Amino acid sequence: MRTSPPAGKQMSFQAKLENWAEGMDYCAVAVPASITKALGTKAAVLVMARVNNSEPFKVSLFPNGGGKHYIRIKGKVRKETKTKTGDRIRIRFTVLDRADVTIPDDLAAALRSERATEDFKSLPPGKQNFILRRIDEAAKPETREKRIQEAVEEAHARRETKNR
Repeated sequence: MRTSPPAGKQMSFQAKLENWAEGMDYCAVAVPASITKALGTKAAVLVMARVNNSEPFKVSLFPNGGGKHYIRIKGKVRKETKTKTGDRIRIRFTVLDRADVTIPDDLAAALRSERATEDFKSLPPGKQNFILRRIDEAAKPETREKRIQEAVEEAHARRETKNR
């Protein structure tokens, strides 16, 4: 299997929304084996997804063992689409280029002020995208600020490991 599917590849499937963590609001759907096979990888795949007619959102198809993937459906998306555990949903997604990383202005300013921009850019693209998604998904300004500071700390930690 290839290590990453081609960016721009579009796919869709239907599946039942499942609760993946008893007692927690953590829902996901299993990606059909035919989709994983068509993607050509057992690794995480960064995508821009839609559930039913939702606004697009960035998420990863995560490996789930045995050559399978799952996709997490956050509460915000379930609320927007009025879906709940047990509902059958349609997922459409486009594979993104993991190396195509756009740093938001507020994070760029924080990295510049700490002289950590190059250190952040030296993080693996998957790590950068994970950090950026966490920042973008912050519901409150104070949470966003906290996550920006955590990103700066990640950049500093990268500098320290490079200098060893």
